[in-house]
Amino acid sequence: MSSVAVLTQESFKEHRSGLLQDKNAAGGPGAGEDEEELPTYKDAFPPLPEKAATPEGTQEPVNAWTKIRPLKSSVITQVFHVPLEERKYKDITQFGEGDQAKVCVDIMQKTGAHLELSLAKDQGLSIMVSGKLEAVMKARKEIVSRLQTQASATVAIPKEHHRFVIGKNGEKLQELELKTATKIQIPRPDDPSNQIKISGTKEGLEKAKHEILLISAEQDKRAVERVNIDKVYHPFITGAYNKLVGEMMQETGARINVPPPSVNKTEIVITGEKEQVALAVAMIKKIHEEKKKSTTTIAVEVKKSQHKYVIGPKGNTLQEILDRTGVSVEIPPSDNSSETVILRGEPDRLGQALTEVYAKANSYTVSSVSAPSWLHRFIIGKKGQNLAKITQQMPKVHIEFTEGEDRITLEGPTKDVQMAQGQIEVIVTDLVSRMDYTEITVDPKFHRHLIGKAGVNINRIKELHKVTVRIPPDNEKSNLIRIEGDPQGVQEAKRELLELASRMENERTKDLIIEQRFHRAIIGQKGEKIKEVRDKFPEVIINFPDPAQKSDIVQLRGPRTEVEKCSKFMQKMVAEMVKFVGFFFFFFFCFSIQ
Repeated sequence: MSSVAVLTQESFKEHRSGLLQDKNAAGGPGAGEDEEELPTYKDAFPPLPEKAATPEGTQEPVNAWTKIRPLKSSVITQVFHVPLEERKYKDITQFGEGDQAKVCVDIMQKTGAHLELSLAKDQGLSIMVSGKLEAVMKARKEIVSRLQTQASATVAIPKEHHRFVIGKNGEKLQELELKTATKIQIPRPDDPSNQIKISGTKEGLEKAKHEILLISAEQDKRAVERVNIDKVYHPFITGAYNKLVGEMMQETGARINVPPPSVNKTEIVITGEKEQVALAVAMIKKIHEEKKKSTTTIAVEVKKSQHKYVIGPKGNTLQEILDRTGVSVEIPPSDNSSETVILRGEPDRLGQALTEVYAKANSYTVSSVSAPSWLHRFIIGKKGQNLAKITQQMPKVHIEFTEGEDRITLEGPTKDVQMAQGQIEVIVTDLVSRMDYTEITVDPKFHRHLIGKAGVNINRIKELHKVTVRIPPDNEKSNLIRIEGDPQGVQEAKRELLELASRMENERTKDLIIEQRFHRAIIGQKGEKIKEVRDKFPEVIINFPDPAQKSDIVQLRGPRTEVEKCSKFMQKMVAEMVKFVGFFFFFFFCFSIQ
């Protein structure tokens, strides 16, 4: 992981001490003995020089800011890698969308950090997080808890040390959880248990456990000894699967805390009774000295993509090699592009270890199957059914579909890959022989009408012609509609969709102003009169307003020419009604005079 340093209030003290060291180095011994030599706030952040001339005899520097090293940006960037086996959402067909995307958006909104996801060749997840330090740490914790599968572990320390893990107002515990991206549960004061429960990723568990044991060691009233041993010799002290360090603790009665591989520290902390600690320290130093004299190293090049096979699930393969050969295998971290693998051990055992490293690295192969990218969804099957059948038979095979690429990549044990490749090739051959696709362009403003209310139109076309139709969502602003399926069904669906689109392009909506008092007369008893109009103009939709609205607007919608004909017909109906009403009132008026 990479990060940019941030100068905070806490780190300012370290910064000052750094300045002091620089001054000591320049001035020789005794130059920094007095605390007053440390720069004050004014020294570190001096005012800009005045324009007035400097009094004679003084040599004030033109820019006193050169005393301090330049500050770096307050925005930091860190990259986190989630291995395939620890990914919570593994559906590669849903990458960049679905639940995983929703979680990422929620994390960004919640923390204020910016997230960028990418899929590695091994199908692990690389997440780049940018933002202020606090935001990045919070985002990291959210990523671990919501995008990675969780494991749990317990660590036992004396009950009286629990309060030091919690810290004042819980600040130490909160800091520890952010630092290790874990959830730490400490028993309540009235609970006699001394077991602290940790949940998170494997790497996070190791870090949190190590930190908790260090806190406990600092509070232990018994003897505490810290021994600095080069990191490369730690595997020989812990032994395979931590068996050797376990035996030493059992033999001496001391507690030995060796930093896990994921923690870049060389300090081994031993606590216990004075005699126990002394014995344990002697044993550790003896192993270290022996290994320094007796071991040698060889460096070999192994493809970066094969490193994970040498490491094995949760590092088990490295432990197996160490257990069988006594040789430690050092793999560069995943964010390092180096392909150099270093083997360290007894000269006569290096050959056997090297054979095992190459065997593990080459036990897996990468192959590909040619397949048009538009067929990928059909190869995967509905809800991944086709793919599930293959992966259930060959669970160690990773199958990768890359959008826009006409191939499928397979990776896993050689025999399993060959079997999976054969099955996928059969599916591809079958689909190519009986499937086709086409694309049509339709103005996006008509897409919703093509779909219909609750999808009624598009679902009917899909079922009738046995095809799949992809209409782009509104946010894509695309006019391209894709139809896939049986060749004949594709052509029929295409013709029907184009006809619908053409009809809509020719469609017109017109508002007629008809006094509301005539609406009932136009509709007629039980809708008989308006039915006659609709039968005469079947392609025109006639909508009358709700009587409660007291509106005079009657809306006509349909093909342009038909709407015009219907409009004239209805206007004629209204004119006749007005004429009839006028005649009726005239007749009634004449009759009343007589």
